Amino acid sequence: MKTALITGANKSIGLETARQLLRHGYYVYLGSRSLEKGQQAVDLLNAEGLNQVEVIQLDVSDSDSVNAARVALGQKLDRLDVLINNAGVSGGRPQSALEASIEQYRMVFETNVFGVVRVTQAFIDLLRRAPEPRIVNVSSSQGSLTLAADPGNVYYHHKGAVYQPSKSALNMYTIALAYELRDTPIKVNAVDPGFVATDFNNHRGTGTVQEAGARIAKYALIDSDGPTGQFFSEEYNPETGAVPW
Repeated sequence: MKTALITGANKSIGLETARQLLRHGYYVYLGSRSLEKGQQAVDLLNAEGLNQVEVIQLDVSDSDSVNAARVALGQKLDRLDVLINNAGVSGGRPQSALEASIEQYRMVFETNVFGVVRVTQAFIDLLRRAPEPRIVNVSSSQGSLTLAADPGNVYYHHKGAVYQPSKSALNMYTIALAYELRDTPIKVNAVDPGFVATDFNNHRGTGTVQEAGARIAKYALIDSDGPTGQFFSEEYNPETGAVPW
């Protein structure tokens, strides 16, 4: 049975992505900062008849927590087929380029960028042992420099001077990671789940978690002919999903 680890998976998009991978026959580990909330998510999935799932305590902003999660998971399996770096924070609002504090930047980058690096580096050995490993970095079209600079973009006036740079940095990390792994079976892509109504944006989004989960799961399920080192936003481009960096 194939296995997947999803960070920030106790609610919203992470939980829905877990649900969709479970329906595809994966055994899923829900990464959650809170064991209690993670177990509540497991209980919810179990009530739906989805039983190949368990919680693993994981705070991506804490190196000790990430290392402990790697040890714990390594005691349960000898390989990992899918890693979905979903955990993220918005940084709150407003986000002014002239007024946002350095502490605000540090907090957001700690999770959205450094957290992805920590988790990826910690679990890459387990991923390398799988025959067709996949890494999906949950990004945002807000991280596209091209779209952010385009007055014709529907979200042009929605500027987040802290959140947007964190996703741009994540995109660059995705490119570098995919390049380093180009001669391996590991495929790495950045995926925008879309502007989804969740706690993340005070439910101002227009999309559903079901749509978002499907968009992320799609790139966790690609076969050997699938893309790597690419950036996809099916909300922005429904036909091919391709989005400019």
